[in-house]
Amino acid sequence: MMTSVDTDLIRVLADPLRLRIVTLLAHETLCTTHLVEETGARQTNLSNHLKVLREAGVVETEPCGRFTYYRLRPDVIATLAGQFTELAATARTTVDTGRKRSC
Repeated sequence: MMTSVDTDLIRVLADPLRLRIVTLLAHETLCTTHLVEETGARQTNLSNHLKVLREAGVVETEPCGRFTYYRLRPDVIATLAGQFTELAATARTTVDTGRKRSC
């Protein structure tokens, strides 16, 4: 069975600031103002990163008056983690069986 990992999602999460945002949102739902305070990033830069995370389906928004709150979609992270788990299991099987392609 061929196991693949969502490379687009990995690229999205590979950025240090986006990974920091995801880590913060894993602990609580936050608005942009909170994220600016926590990360020290400029609001425009942060908004661009949040847009990427939203378009990738990693976060969802909740309007609240003049503010927009962001929350992590744990199912997306769990799916990615599951893909890595399957990849690790395939690698273990390959190592255990000594499978090697001849030249």
